Amino acid sequence: MKRILIALAAISIWGIPAISSATPPRPGGYLAGFLGVNFPRDADVSTYDYAFDESYDDDVEFDPGIAVGGAVGYDYGFLRLEGEISYRHAEISSVTDAPTGASYRGVDGDFGTLAFMANAFFDLHNNSPITPYWGGGVGFAVLSASDVTSADGLLYEEGEDTVFAYQAGAGVEIALNPFLSLDLGYRYFGTAKGTIDDDSDLSTKFKMESHNALMGVRFKF
Repeated sequence: MKRILIALAAISIWGIPAISSATPPRPGGYLAGFLGVNFPRDADVSTYDYAFDESYDDDVEFDPGIAVGGAVGYDYGFLRLEGEISYRHAEISSVTDAPTGASYRGVDGDFGTLAFMANAFFDLHNNSPITPYWGGGVGFAVLSASDVTSADGLLYEEGEDTVFAYQAGAGVEIALNPFLSLDLGYRYFGTAKGTIDDDSDLSTKFKMESHNALMGVRFKF
């Protein structure tokens, strides 16, 4: 959480010089894009090996990664409705066997999430060019995994699955002029559990949850 607050503070400072020349936003259609830091939560990953009729439960930790995406929507003045496409990358930093607490050595691999979301955000307009907002969305996500290996061998095989996804968050819009604004926000993103077993002897189940510190731009028509 401390890292998230630091990231949000940093991107907020970058936007301060533009406030003095800003004008209030106006309703209308818009296009948006964003880039940020994705902080994945630790994941519980379960694997079943059909060849040996054995199951394994692991605790997986990740390094911070990139979150990137875009949206198209309409601003009604107090409510914004939009469709969003985003991608989050999660590089695995460690895998620990849950029952024994033993860590696998030399882990290499990653998980990814390609999400398609329908969002609703409520804007809290005031007499300044800075508009706080809050909201969230639902949709679906394609969970993907690379071959995840360690010094002890293959842990998870590559594959993908499509599952339910959701997000919630808040932020501020900083109007730069009637058409362009800066967006600084936070999102909590999560998915249902997916199963990866593409013609494989291994079946891997996991879900992705993450904190996201984002900075973007919004262009109104």
